[in-house]
Amino acid sequence: MPVALAYRFSQVYRARAGFPHRRPPSFTPADFGLPFETTTIRSPGGDLPAWFVPARNGRAGPGIMLVHGWDSARDRMLANVQFLNAAGFHCLTFDVRGNGANPAETLPVSAGEFGADALAAFATLMARPEVTVGGILGHSMGAIGALLAAAADPRVAAVVASSTPSDPRRLVVETFRLAGLRFPAPVAGPLSWLTTREFLRQRGHRLRDISAVEAIASYRGPVLLVHGELDRVIPAVHSDRLRASAVAARGGTPTNIELVLIPEGGHTWLYESELYRRRIAAFFAGHLGGPLSPDAAADAAGALVVSRLPEPEGSLVGDRTAGAAAAFLVGASTVSGPGDQ
Repeated sequence: MPVALAYRFSQVYRARAGFPHRRPPSFTPADFGLPFETTTIRSPGGDLPAWFVPARNGRAGPGIMLVHGWDSARDRMLANVQFLNAAGFHCLTFDVRGNGANPAETLPVSAGEFGADALAAFATLMARPEVTVGGILGHSMGAIGALLAAAADPRVAAVVASSTPSDPRRLVVETFRLAGLRFPAPVAGPLSWLTTREFLRQRGHRLRDISAVEAIASYRGPVLLVHGELDRVIPAVHSDRLRASAVAARGGTPTNIELVLIPEGGHTWLYESELYRRRIAAFFAGHLGGPLSPDAAADAAGALVVSRLPEPEGSLVGDRTAGAAAAFLVGASTVSGPGDQ
C-alpha cells in the first residue's frame, strides 16, 4: 500500500473509530431497588456524572469502582452492581468522558482517557467515608482503564478485568477483522502500527503507556481476568497474553493472577453466567477482606439472577461481530459495539 494511501486510511480510521456514540443512562439503581447517591468525578478531562450505591445500610466496608466499555454509560454496569451489592460491596459507577451523559469530545477517545477517568473515579471511591478498601472492575475498554488505574494507584487492592484488549495495536487489528478488511500480512502489520500511532498522536499518548499488557505487568496486586470462550470481538487469546505478561513480571510465578473462561460466553453480558458472578464476588471478598467470606459472597452473588438491559434505541448490538463491522463501514465508532456493558 502506498504511504500516502496508508496515511489517508489512518486519518479516516481515527475520525470513524475515535468517537463514542453518547447514550445517556436509561435506568438508575432505583429501578433495581438499590439506594444511590448522584455524585461527580473530578477528572482531568472534566467533571463526570456518577452513582454511589451503598451496601449494608452504609456501614463501613470494601468498595468497588466499575468502568463501562465503549459506546456505553454507567447504567450498563448496573447488573454487575446488583450482584456486588448483594455480596456486601459499596459500588461506584460513572460515565467515561465522551460516553453516557457527557458532552462529545473534540479529540479521539482512547484507553488513555478510560485510564485517566478510572483513576479519578477510584480516588472518588476512596474518599467516601463508607469505603475502607477498594477494588476495580472494568469491562473491555473499561478493563484497560481499570488496569491502567491500578498500575498508577497503589491503593487499588484488587482488579477484575473482563473481555480485555491486550494492547492498542492488536485492538486496531481486531477492528480491521471485524470490519472485513482483509489486508495481506505484509500490509496489515505496518498499517496497524501507523493507524494506532495516528489514533493516539493528538492526545500525545505512547503505545506502551496505555497498554493493558504493560499495565498488568506493572501492577503487583491480585488480578482476575475473565473472558468469554466465544468472544468474537476481542478473542480470549488477549487474556492469555495478559496473564503471560503478569506471570513473567512476577518472575514466572502466577501469584494472585487468575484467568476464568466463561463457557458459551461472548464479549458482553457475561454477568448472566452464575460462574462469572460467583468467581468475581469470591475474588473480591478474598482480597478485600470481606465483608462476607469468599464462599458466602459467591453464594449471595450466584443466587441473584441478573439480566441484560434493553439496548439503546438505534443500537447495532445483537450480533456483536456484525454490529462492529457495520459500525466501522458506515462511519460509527466501534470497538465492542454500542451499549457495551
